[in-house]
Amino acid sequence: MLLIPITIIRTTPLSIAIKNSVTLTNFIQRFLGLGAFTLLFVQLILGAFMEYWTEKLGAWVFSFHIFEGILIYSLALLHPIIFMAYNHYVGLGWNPYAVFINACILCQTPLDFYYTLGMISFWLLTITVFAGLLRASSPWMRLNWRKLHVLNYLVFLIVALHGFLIGTDFKVQPYFSFAILAFAIVMVVIIFKEIPRLYRNYTGWLRN
Repeated sequence: MLLIPITIIRTTPLSIAIKNSVTLTNFIQRFLGLGAFTLLFVQLILGAFMEYWTEKLGAWVFSFHIFEGILIYSLALLHPIIFMAYNHYVGLGWNPYAVFINACILCQTPLDFYYTLGMISFWLLTITVFAGLLRASSPWMRLNWRKLHVLNYLVFLIVALHGFLIGTDFKVQPYFSFAILAFAIVMVVIIFKEIPRLYRNYTGWLRN
């Protein structure tokens, strides 16, 4: 997490960040976005190897996993809210629809597509977080919550793409190296752990 302020301050010194409301909201929004991405990486590694971590470190790891999920969602929610404030300060007004809902399939500009990636990742994250929190709320959820929760991997990949395409800080050291390493690790987990697990579950369902 220390890489985040180091990277952002290299791009935007504090003297510039606090200069006015526009630069300050932009500074905060970038911090929230990088924080959500960083913690989501930790969340995926903890979740993928939860049995190992709880055996080595104790049952508190699972409680931390739940707390971290709520924290990630809070950061992900604040990220577009602060962006909405940024839009207000640059003269575009308060427009929640443009920030949370106005996605596009055939986007008119690349920037609209980049924003759409952010919206999609937030919608999917909402599903995965509440699937985890409500996993014991009904028999159907107890049976299927993991199928929804695994979408966190897709969320991570979309957020990574969103960050690299629209974010300045993703391309700045030292965060650039972390982001590349985190992406590579998650891809290895997906290919060698999650895809085989999904295949086993699918073939088991076919046999039944």
